[in-house]
Formats: sequence, C-alpha cells, structure tokens
Amino acid sequence: MSKIPVYFIPGMASNPLIFEHIKLDPTIFETHYLSWPTVSKNMTLQQYVLLFKKKIHHNNPVLIGVSFGGIIVQELHNTIQASKTIIISSVRSPEQYPSLYNFARKTKIYKILPLNLLTKAFQYWLTKNTSAHKLDLYKRYLTVLDVNYLDWSIDKILNWQPKKELDHVLHIHGDKDELFPVENIKNAIILKGGTHAMIITKFKWFNKHLPSLITNNTNEKEY
Repeated sequence: MSKIPVYFIPGMASNPLIFEHIKLDPTIFETHYLSWPTVSKNMTLQQYVLLFKKKIHHNNPVLIGVSFGGIIVQELHNTIQASKTIIISSVRSPEQYPSLYNFARKTKIYKILPLNLLTKAFQYWLTKNTSAHKLDLYKRYLTVLDVNYLDWSIDKILNWQPKKELDHVLHIHGDKDELFPVENIKNAIILKGGTHAMIITKFKWFNKHLPSLITNNTNEKEY
C-alpha cells in the first residue's frame, strides 16, 4: 500500500524545525516540510501560493499549516485536490480575527510603523521577559526574519480575503492562543492549555491524535 503524503507548512517567521517533534509512522505516512520561499514585494498571495504548489509532488496530499501556514494551505486547497486540509493555531476566515487586526487593516497603521524597529523591539522584549530556555527556542524556530518577507506577510494576513470559507477544513486550536483568541474561533477541535506555539509545546498530543485525524472523519470536540 502506498504511503499517505503529508505536507507541513510552518507559521510566519518560523522554519520547519517547529515540526521536529512531530512523529508520524513512516510506514504509513510520507512527510514533507516546506520552507518559506523568497517573496517579491508586489507579489499577490495567490502568486505566492503557486510557489508552494511547485513544491508538492503528490496527488491528493494531506496539507497541514500552522498560523499563517494555515492560511497558505487553505489557499493551496483551491489550486490542488487535497485529501485533507488541517489548520493549527490559525483561522478559517478574517471574521475570526481579533478586533485589533481589523483596526490595523482599516487604518493601515502597520504600513506607517517601521517594521525593522518593531522587530528589534520585539527581540529586545524577548531578551528581557523570557527565560533563557524559551529564548533559545525562539532563536531556534523563529529564523525567517527578513524585513521584506515580514512586511509582506503581515499585509497579506491582515488583508486576506478568501473566496469562501472551506467547510471541510479540520481546525485544531488552543484555548490559550494569544494571537487568535479562542472566543473568535468556531468549528474547531479545542485543545485545553494550547497556546499559539502548541505545535511545539503540545507535540505529544499531536503525535497521539494526528494520525487518526488524518485518516478518519472526526467531529469537532474539546480535548
């Protein structure tokens, strides 16, 4: 029997190492971890998604995306036939964004603030407010920090307008998510204690449940 191809896409600014503790049975699944392609300044989201499409070399793959990667796999699903699309710590539509995101989109304030200074301020804040262990993890996983890429990604997230919400997407979300608050999330498997980084911190849960979530039809419920 042929293996099930599974393609993983990380969140904004993160590299595929965020999946390093996710272990799927290699006799059943064939896993592929995609990195963020170089982006051009005026590239549309749809054009960028086609760069990911070129990296997919199987028919009917399983697509799994975290955060912004969840948006990418939903857009990918519109261009290829996927056997299943799973989003983690992400959203199904802009309607699930917190009010601050909507404010930033309407006012375009994110275009006014110099992103390189914000990035440096964020890194400074991490140094002052994060344990040495967690800081090492940030340095390990958050390595895609090119200003052009970050600026482009923020713009595309805030202005994302999907053709329609995909009803068949399987959504896994943490009830402690800091970026996409759970009160805005509907039709999802809710993971208790899960933060926006739960693909790393709750890897044992994913290793236990992800295989059956991939191969079976699962109703949304709380874990």
